[in-house]
Amino acid sequence: MSPAAPYDVRVAEDPADREACFAVRKQVFVAEQGVAEEIEYDAYDAVALHVLAVRDDGLPLGTGRLLYGEAAAAKTGGEPSVGSLGRLAVAREARGLGVGAALVRAVEDAARARGLTAVDLHAQTHALGFYERLGYVAYGPEFPDAGIPHRAMRRSL
Repeated sequence: MSPAAPYDVRVAEDPADREACFAVRKQVFVAEQGVAEEIEYDAYDAVALHVLAVRDDGLPLGTGRLLYGEAAAAKTGGEPSVGSLGRLAVAREARGLGVGAALVRAVEDAARARGLTAVDLHAQTHALGFYERLGYVAYGPEFPDAGIPHRAMRRSL
């Protein structure tokens, strides 16, 4: 790891990595944002590809997930060739370090490796600028999700 990026981003393939992903989500979505725990975790977690950012000492800094194929189409009502990026969360102490962008790029790399043509997401409206800087374009009206305003966004790969 370089001094510019004192963390690593990887696919969460083992149970300990997945638990670290869920811990970051609990910290950000449940504790900070007040999302009910029973709706934060869903059946898609079992079939999603999860990515995890960890500090060099092993501290989890952030996470995100990619739904693809039939799971993405079922969740979004979209096409199987379009992935769905979701549950992007960065721990408070890691914000501003580029962790979120690195996680998005890791999800996009995983989507490309699976032959997907685009990635959709539902962004909290306060995060629209973050995703726009990464090449995502908002579409459709604002809508509530877990009581938080969101907009749909897409980026072609």
